[in-house]
Amino acid sequence: MKNSIFKCLIVFLTMLCSSFIHSQSISGTVSDNNGPLPGASVLVKGTTNGAQTNFDGSYSLKNVGANAVLVFSYMGFKTQEVNVSGKSTINVVLVDEASKLSEVVVIGYGTVKKKDATGAVDQISSKKFDNVAANSPAEILRGKLAGVQVTSSSGEPGAGMAIRIRGNSSVRAGNDPLVVVDGVPLAGGDISSGGGELLGTSSSRNPLSFINQNDVESISVLKDASSTAIYGSRGANGVILITTKKGRSKSPELTYNSSVGFSSYKGGLDVLSGDEFAKLNPAKDGGSRVYDWKKDVLRSGITTNNDVSFSSGNEKSTSRLSFGAINTEGIVKNTGLDKYTATLYNSNDYFDGILKVDSRIAYSAIKDKGTLTTNNAGFVGNVIGAGLYYNPTFPIYDNSPDGYFNPNNSDKYLNPVQILDGFKDYTNTSKIFASITSSVKITNKLKYQFLFGVEYSNSSRKRQLLPSISLDGDAEEATRDGVTKKGLATISNQSRFNKTFEHTLNYNISLGKNVDLDAVAGFSYYDYNADSNEISAKGFNADQINLIDNIEGAFENSFRPNSSRNRSELQSFFGRANLSLFKNLLLTGTLRQDGSTRPGENYKRELFPSAAIAYKIFDGKSGLVNSLKLRASYGRTGNQEFKPNSALFKASYGNNGSPIDQTNANPNLKWETTSATNFGLDFSIIKDKLSGSVDYFQSETKDLIFNKPQDGFLAANVTIVDNLDAILEKSGVEASLTYNVISNENVSWNISGNVAILKNKIRDLAIVIPAGGINGQGLSGAYSQILGNNLPIYTYNLNQFVGYDGNGDGLYLDDDGKTVGLGFATKRILDKQATPKINIGFSTSFSYKKFDTSTSFYGSYGHFIYNNTANAQFFKGAFLNGEGKNVPSDVANSVQSRPDPNSASTRYLEKGDFLRMGSLTLGYTFTGAVWERARIKSARFYITGENLLLFTDYSGFDPEVDTDKTLNGVPSAGIDYLSYPKAKTISFGLNLTL
Repeated sequence: MKNSIFKCLIVFLTMLCSSFIHSQSISGTVSDNNGPLPGASVLVKGTTNGAQTNFDGSYSLKNVGANAVLVFSYMGFKTQEVNVSGKSTINVVLVDEASKLSEVVVIGYGTVKKKDATGAVDQISSKKFDNVAANSPAEILRGKLAGVQVTSSSGEPGAGMAIRIRGNSSVRAGNDPLVVVDGVPLAGGDISSGGGELLGTSSSRNPLSFINQNDVESISVLKDASSTAIYGSRGANGVILITTKKGRSKSPELTYNSSVGFSSYKGGLDVLSGDEFAKLNPAKDGGSRVYDWKKDVLRSGITTNNDVSFSSGNEKSTSRLSFGAINTEGIVKNTGLDKYTATLYNSNDYFDGILKVDSRIAYSAIKDKGTLTTNNAGFVGNVIGAGLYYNPTFPIYDNSPDGYFNPNNSDKYLNPVQILDGFKDYTNTSKIFASITSSVKITNKLKYQFLFGVEYSNSSRKRQLLPSISLDGDAEEATRDGVTKKGLATISNQSRFNKTFEHTLNYNISLGKNVDLDAVAGFSYYDYNADSNEISAKGFNADQINLIDNIEGAFENSFRPNSSRNRSELQSFFGRANLSLFKNLLLTGTLRQDGSTRPGENYKRELFPSAAIAYKIFDGKSGLVNSLKLRASYGRTGNQEFKPNSALFKASYGNNGSPIDQTNANPNLKWETTSATNFGLDFSIIKDKLSGSVDYFQSETKDLIFNKPQDGFLAANVTIVDNLDAILEKSGVEASLTYNVISNENVSWNISGNVAILKNKIRDLAIVIPAGGINGQGLSGAYSQILGNNLPIYTYNLNQFVGYDGNGDGLYLDDDGKTVGLGFATKRILDKQATPKINIGFSTSFSYKKFDTSTSFYGSYGHFIYNNTANAQFFKGAFLNGEGKNVPSDVANSVQSRPDPNSASTRYLEKGDFLRMGSLTLGYTFTGAVWERARIKSARFYITGENLLLFTDYSGFDPEVDTDKTLNGVPSAGIDYLSYPKAKTISFGLNLTL
């Protein structure tokens, strides 16, 4: 017995000594195609012996057997196994996971693997949009994600963007999603100073223009209530989470990106040339043939984009510094946008990682140069309109005192070049966006975080119209000497100062072998402040040129000052728990309580709950179906994007304190609430080459906010902001697919596409609300759309045009469907809406060794556009009457009679369907010894084309348009009125990494 024990002991000691003899230390680096991967996992297979890579991607392991297998893994990359085989140094380059389900996506107050998400969440990373000369991150989203529609108000640089996630959720309150940048929710709205009306209103500017898109690491879009309920009263329209780049390389790294782009007019709208005009309208022939609106009003624009960033770090600290400059010339003369940005990120670890402090600061300066392009011009007020209608047989210049030709000195027929030269519009906006985040690791499972964010902006806009330009209605009569003084000027200022305070606790624990809990709880406080003031004046001496800097030179009785201040606060408690059971069943519960100053006194607080469940039927399986997950969620979110102080008594006053209008207090004003359901399917098949998701969703929004007269819906100066007894319901299906056709060391090719089918209608609406104002000669008080019961929002309501009679007069339908003249016609509710029923997107990228190419398409279908431009300007009377306004050839040759009026009707309603090639890029990357000797890691040259192809039957400049035609506070959609044309751009660029 003793001998047996002794022999066993000898064998054990021998094996133990043998294992030490054959054990060794292994070191190396883990990286991807872009550089080191800090935080990657390295594990000896079958053991607990492992390590994580540090900031330069390096690792070191001890006591590794000579025949051991190392497992390298990192979120979003394929796991790789390597046999040691006696080697002491092993370097690994991980490749992207083929399946989108393996991506790590940013969600509210945390991150989650796409395959573990219970809500409808999509994300695009910087790999999809790096080195694109975009004025705003919003442009990057076009056509990239299912259910996300991005429409610019016009083609003007810096124009406002309407972002809709799964369509509209409101009729009067805001429909834009909440945008959160590095954990700080933005206040939303236009940060540039808009000023009051000056010959018409102008569109708001893009509030995301302050962000340099090359600083963006990823953009996540939260679409269903399960993912947005964590933001409570601001989540009804969806949430966009923007995460900016951090420094991650241990060795210093410098990147430089530069491009130059050449833009030109691309549009299908053509009016008569001088020769064509003279032939068809000889009575109005002015004799000249030199005017061409495309040459005199438009131009070829140049855009330069330069961006430089520097990053470095070590085991305890990382930093990144970047500078950017974009200078864009608009294709309409005297327009453009210059943007300058500077950002600094710094992260420091203290006390062996117990305390981590991240700080970010971004500064942007935007110089916006505009011309007279208003949304609701009547006879005058828009240089695009003047450029189109100007008689091409008239000269531009003459021997008059001001040097410009004006037929009969008319104030209803203006020289477009004189407008360009005599009108100035400058806006200077500066913004500071900063945050500091402190994280304390209380235990390995519990972490506390405090975030403080600041959003400060200041904007000044100055506009002037010289007194030499005769515009109807801008004159002031000086009573002292009876001299008519013209010209006008405005100076407007706006400042915003917003603060964010957030405290959160994150708890992560495994409760046994098959139960994992990830929970977050927190408190937030937001304080938003906006101040504005403006002074306007009319009536200047004829010899005055610089009106803005000598505004006191105006007629003394014409001064109109005004000022305003808005402040709102929001205090919230929130919590979320993610529970994983047996690795396949996923549960999520969220609850947020918001208290806001915006609703009425009796409805200051509200609860916003949500719940979601997901089950992974397959997860990482081999065979045809590799991953398959079912999702379902329900939740309630809110919308408080209505004007601050809406529930309070307000009065505005004119000269000498005379009241203009009054809004009465409403202590029962509620914020809008949306209840939403979502069912989804995520999958990955064919060895993870084909992955995608399909979602069905439906929602109901109640307590719709509306500003109505106190005594009903009749005209009155006394109004009240109240909730309508109506419900806006919407539903839809969206799907996205990604197919990695080829993925190896030399060749990669992937294709992705998405589609969203949407529908909506308003229920239980007891009234009909006019919407979609129409402007122009003879169109005072006209509108094209309504909000009505059991109808989609922005349904068209128009006289139905059926042709002309033998005299060239328009024919329409009456209530009985009979053909009648205009005086007997009846407006009809049409089965046509302004919002698209289908949105699609498609993109593909291909690379072979050092060559790369990519392209993207997007489009919208099932909607109609009201061509207010044609309605206001393109009719026979405009062509033949007065001085003869220019029109397209089909109008000049039509059978329409001269006296037939241009009344609003279906004559100007057109299909808005379109498919656009958003971009096409070709690139080549240089690497090798020659470049390394120059200390250049890589150099990539590329050429990019934007807006190269457009497939549409729309007759206007562009079907992708959204002129703001708000009527009595009700927004519009799908109306085109003298919009700034979109440009075709070819860019040449260089990306350097040093």
